[in-house]
Parts: sequence; C-alpha cells; structure tokens
Amino acid sequence: MASSTGGSELFQNYEQDFQTVTESIRQKIDQQIPSQSGEQRKATIRATEREIDEADEILGQMEMEILNVPTPSRTRLQAKLRLFKSEGEKMKRDLRRVSSIAPNRASERDELLGDYANSSQSDLDASTMDQRQRLLSGTERLGESSRRLEDSHRLALETEGIGINILSTLKGQRETMLRARDTLSEADSYIDKASKTLKGMARRMATNKMITAAIILILIALIVLVIWTKLF
Repeated sequence: MASSTGGSELFQNYEQDFQTVTESIRQKIDQQIPSQSGEQRKATIRATEREIDEADEILGQMEMEILNVPTPSRTRLQAKLRLFKSEGEKMKRDLRRVSSIAPNRASERDELLGDYANSSQSDLDASTMDQRQRLLSGTERLGESSRRLEDSHRLALETEGIGINILSTLKGQRETMLRARDTLSEADSYIDKASKTLKGMARRMATNKMITAAIILILIALIVLVIWTKLF
C-alpha cells in the first residue's frame, strides 16, 4: 500500500514538472518567437525544441510510473496522461506553425539597430538557467526511477525464489501422493487375496456341513435299522 501511494506522489511530481515546462514552452511560442527574428529567434526555437523533448521524457516517466499504481487509480491517471500527450502534440504543431511564419519587419529593423542586443543576452541567460534547473530535476527523476527499477528487480528475484520453493514443495507432495497411491494399490491386492481365501474357506465349511449332515442321517438310519431288527 505504501508503494502505491509513493507511485501516485511521484506521478504528481512529474505532473508539476510537466506543467512548468509547458508554461515555459507556451511563453516562447506565444510571446517570444513571434516578436523575434534572426539568431535570437533561432536560439529561442532551439530552446523550445529542447523543452519539448524534455516534456516528452517526462511523459515517458509518467507512463512508466502508472504501472506501479493500483488499477482503480490507474484508469484516472491514464486519462490524464492522454490529455498531457495531446497537449504535447499540440505544442509541437504550434511550434512548427510559428516557426514557419516570417518574423515581423519592425523586429528585423530593431535587431539591425541593436535595440534588442541586451535583452537577447538576458533571455538566453535566463533560458540557460531554466534548462540547467530542469536538467538537474530530470537527473533526480532518473535517479528515483533507477532506484524504483532496482527495487522492482529485487522484488522479482524474491518472488522467483518463493516460486522455486513452492515448486519444490509441490514436487515433494506429488512424490508423497504417488507413494501413497502405490501403498493403496498394494493394500488393495492384499484385500483381494484375503477375500478369495475367505470365499474358499466358506465353500469348504459349507461342504463340511453337508458331509456332517449326511453322516448323521446315515447313523440315524443305521440305529433305526438295528432297533427294528432286534424288535422283529
């Protein structure tokens, strides 16, 4: 249960990082790129492309993290992830669209006059700092994911060991059942032999009774005959 809660919290962290990157991308697409030209515009476009790649990486981490979330919560998070992916695709289309639009003529003239030289350097420095901060955050997320993968691997090994022990126990029980079956078969053969012996004894007893009865009848007949001859 604790693992599931931790997975949900990590997903929320990824969600916050994605929103932060998305806001930065939107600012560049909606405000900075349309008003820039020349090298400054190209640099901003490249920075936006890197941020979009970072957003895709965060979406990949979120997709992996969903696998560690229980099924009831997983359905809700999967729906949210689909919305984020749709938003990512829209940002890519918007970047292609704004990149294909010719820069404003006044901006080109201002750039030639050097009015935006200082602001360009400041924007690039701020962008570099943002990139560095996001790279550090991404490194932390990768480290956390690596630790979670190691925990999953260790759990898989423990589960494998338990499975081997269970299979060994089942094998021993199977051998015990086979021996018990052999013992029952042997006992059944002894019972059959004993049954045949009892039936033979019963037949012999019946025969002996018949012979005894016949002898008694003969003796009675002889006694009657002797008495008859003495009297008459």
